Amino acid sequence: MRIEILDKAEGDLVDGFRFYESHEAGLGAYFLDSLYSDIDSLAVYAGIHRVAYRQYHRLLSRRFPLAVFYTLDSDLVRVHAVVDCRRDPTWIRRHLR
Repeated sequence: MRIEILDKAEGDLVDGFRFYESHEAGLGAYFLDSLYSDIDSLAVYAGIHRVAYRQYHRLLSRRFPLAVFYTLDSDLVRVHAVVDCRRDPTWIRRHLR
């Protein structure tokens, strides 16, 4: 299974890195390690997560209050967004469009 992280999701990860790094030095790197580990798990577990909105499956991060929204196309996983679950659901839906 191949995993492709789209530009919007990369931007979300960079924003998260900056946020956590501004709180404590080194926390941003831990954030990225954790999220990339969650995303890498999609190579095995893609498709088992519930469809949360339209065609997007939602993987909940194990360490941070974030959700990874992805689609599955035969042997390709596309990560579309990585969003904070504490955000307004309306904002999340707009972000996924």
